[in-house]
Amino acid sequence: MVMSHMHIHQRTLASSVSCSGVGVHSGKAVNLDIHPAPENHGIKFVRRDLLDSPSISAHFNMVVDTSLATVIGYDGFIVSTIEHLMATFSGLSVDNALVEIDAYEMPIMDGSAGPFTDLILTAGIKTQAVPRSYLRVQEPIELHGEGKFVAIYPADRYRITGTIEFDHPMIKRQSCSFDISEASFSKQISRARTFGFLDEYELLKRFGLARGGSLDNVVVIAEDHVMNPEGLRFPDEFVRHKILDCIGDFSLIGMPIIGHVVVEKSGHAFNHTFLEKFFENKQSWQTCTLP
Repeated sequence: MVMSHMHIHQRTLASSVSCSGVGVHSGKAVNLDIHPAPENHGIKFVRRDLLDSPSISAHFNMVVDTSLATVIGYDGFIVSTIEHLMATFSGLSVDNALVEIDAYEMPIMDGSAGPFTDLILTAGIKTQAVPRSYLRVQEPIELHGEGKFVAIYPADRYRITGTIEFDHPMIKRQSCSFDISEASFSKQISRARTFGFLDEYELLKRFGLARGGSLDNVVVIAEDHVMNPEGLRFPDEFVRHKILDCIGDFSLIGMPIIGHVVVEKSGHAFNHTFLEKFFENKQSWQTCTLP
């Protein structure tokens, strides 16, 4: 059974697009260009501020740090905080693109994937000639630890169910579930922003992290209210953002998934540990193209 939003052929951008912003942790200004790329290219990042403009594939085995964001690295250089743009490529079913930046950290924009989603939809998406390879889950894989849980189950489409729980009156326990398609991603998920607690935010600032963080790009939660004057974009924006991050982390598999991902209280580090287990359990999935 082929779901109507599942694409048979690979896709890339129809034209190049650009934006500028600031890195949330580095505070550094950064210019970003996203270019179309040929079939079977995948997503690659280029550091054009470095000698010879080295490039790196966005793949889980290139991940070098997951403490504050998802960071890929190779041969002495890194590209940091890639999860929101990667979620956008995955959510919009873009298989091939070349991303150029002139600093080590991606721009945070408004703390969501909304600006990247708008950029790519403005560029347009072009269907390519080569079939898209999917990763179809055949047996459940589960990972428990430290009160966290990540699993993937057989399904006829890509679905994510996420649950978060914080001992805080603004969040408490939130769950939601989405079939991942261009429509659900752009309307329901992409605009959910990064969030943090005021005391954590002040601590990060004190240690010279979150230099670019502000109410323009982080939902900051005080004791009993959200500090951002415009309030929340969704009543459950927090769990929607965790699903956004999860889409970004799982996109590092390098292939679209046919399966149901369930995450509970997970983050970048635990998601990455799960991907390592996923690739060890090769009997639990197979690659396929759609008829």
